[in-house]
Amino acid sequence: MNVTARWRALADGYTDQELHGGGWQRVRRGYYVESGGTADLTAGQQHLLRVDAVAQASSPDAVISHVSAAVVHDLDLWATPLTRVHLIRNRATGGRVNSQLMLHSMQIAPDEVVRVGDRRVTTVARTVIDLARSLPFEQAVVVGDSALRLGKTTRAQLAEQLARSSGPGTPAARRVVDFVDGRSESPGESRSRVGLHTARFPTPELQACVVTPNQKFVARVDFLFPELGVIGEFDGLVKYRDHLRSGQPPEDVVIAEKAREDALRALGWLVVRWTWRELGTSTWLIRLARAAEIGRPTRRLGHWYPKPTDLPYDSQSPEPL
Repeated sequence: MNVTARWRALADGYTDQELHGGGWQRVRRGYYVESGGTADLTAGQQHLLRVDAVAQASSPDAVISHVSAAVVHDLDLWATPLTRVHLIRNRATGGRVNSQLMLHSMQIAPDEVVRVGDRRVTTVARTVIDLARSLPFEQAVVVGDSALRLGKTTRAQLAEQLARSSGPGTPAARRVVDFVDGRSESPGESRSRVGLHTARFPTPELQACVVTPNQKFVARVDFLFPELGVIGEFDGLVKYRDHLRSGQPPEDVVIAEKAREDALRALGWLVVRWTWRELGTSTWLIRLARAAEIGRPTRRLGHWYPKPTDLPYDSQSPEPL
């Protein structure tokens, strides 16, 4: 879906009456998009239309940055406003902000800019560091975790980009870089890790594989606290949708999940689940704390491996319980 400037549409034979009619939608003053299908666009896709409109109206040396760059790179965002398009100009002064645009005047090196399609945008590492310097910790961790999980940057690249940074927000960005982890598989898991960290729980093993004493695979779990004998599971909708897309009936998905949890409990683990809605409360942390108090193990009935590649067999098709 391409954004078209008014002058170009007029040159192509359209009239203002047509642009203001039902076949076109105004993106911003002087820029339009054919309206077919726009009602189904996500917030991120709508933001990309505004990005393209603003970029066309801006200096050619402007670079898409910050939250707009995160949208271009298809990184996860949570509770991060998409009302303004963010651009960088490589100059000391001249930044400005209005209801549609935040123009940053700041230093940017040529190797911190890439092309994604026709868009000039900050690299993923530069994008993560810019957001880590300007967003609250939890929101920044969601972005950073997703960048690592998707393989769009590395911890080394983040550290190198951080070393280039100075000024306001740099200490905050350092805390984010120290904390991010690509093993978090969703924004909900990233937020859960922040909540656990804030509540001073022991650092959990992420995506650990639990097996029986005779090495039969039982489950890969979101959060494993070996010293507490507790497993934490964030119940996002994504994992269930994945099963449903594979053709499994909903009741089979529920039954399989119950059998999985029963097998974990049979091995001596206490399992605590929480949902997206609970992340905004302390209820899930209280339940975890209570489980930790009663679950401190005196013996271990099951074994676990920190990551699937440590399993003594093919992690893509582990032998089931």
